Amino acid sequence: MSYRNCLIIIFIYPLLAFAQYPPAAGEPGSTAIHKDSSVFKGWASQCTVVRGPMDISHIENGYASYGQQENAIGKAGENGYVSFGDGGTAIVSFLAPVGNGPGPDFAIFENGFKAIEYPFDYFLELAFVEVSTDGQKYVRFPSASLTQTDSQLTTFGQLKPEQIHNLAGKYIINYGVPFDLEELKDSSGINPDSINYIRIKDVIGNISGDYTSYDSYGHKINDPWPTPFNTGGFDLEAVGVIYFNGNTGYNLSQNNKPEIYIYPNPLPVDYPLNIAYKAQNFIYSASYEIFDFAGQKIIFGKIDNHLTKLELTGFKKGLYVIRFLYENTVILKSFVIE
Repeated sequence: MSYRNCLIIIFIYPLLAFAQYPPAAGEPGSTAIHKDSSVFKGWASQCTVVRGPMDISHIENGYASYGQQENAIGKAGENGYVSFGDGGTAIVSFLAPVGNGPGPDFAIFENGFKAIEYPFDYFLELAFVEVSTDGQKYVRFPSASLTQTDSQLTTFGQLKPEQIHNLAGKYIINYGVPFDLEELKDSSGINPDSINYIRIKDVIGNISGDYTSYDSYGHKINDPWPTPFNTGGFDLEAVGVIYFNGNTGYNLSQNNKPEIYIYPNPLPVDYPLNIAYKAQNFIYSASYEIFDFAGQKIIFGKIDNHLTKLELTGFKKGLYVIRFLYENTVILKSFVIE
């Protein structure tokens, strides 16, 4: 390597290390969006959560358990939140596809807060964000974390939002982190103008073990760890949509949304799953798809009766997600076989 090339490396690296992103909510230049902003045209209508452990290095201590997946449906600030645990995930869907409009297209809300102790930064729990058109192929937003990695942030460690980019949870409660689908316009496997699913995955903040999370540039992501509580991990409060496909907003009336119930849940092994289906216009039958924990599609079909029994003989014990499609509406539900 020449002396000249060495100089280039020496001068470029510090620039990367000290890059700054938009600061905390309320500060000049922040991109945080308040939950009551008129930019929001709708909110997530369905949510399925797969919990992670309270402390992934001690799984025997149990899993996060605070809240229910229904808490993440609807407007931020109205329904509480659901905790993921270490590495937990949620998939949310909407009454209409999210589209790629001018500027940010959706925002994700968490319940972080400003610290009351020195250095008076922020307690934040972070998560990766991925989007999908078909519910099978997901593309992750490129993220960056410039927080120091010399020492582990402890359970109530503090973060600086200006060192974080494209990670949900960057802003405090009542303020959403915006995401712009324009960043993914050249990605394969999705249509940025028709996003039906958003997947949110907890960042495991451990920087020295086997569970380290990395940003898109290979940097370790340091956030509070461990958080060995039933409220541990990312806390999803809501997902607000700024731009629907075609900028139509909530163009599907809630009255046209079908009512679908599945029972029993949990479901005994080799026992049929009952699906109760009620729609205002029964001309439109609903289709369904069942996915296992790994996201593999197991079976699919149509529902043409008000009550359908699905024979699930041979299904293994575990968590499953069932996706219903009715006209332009997508409904996600989960059930457990035990």
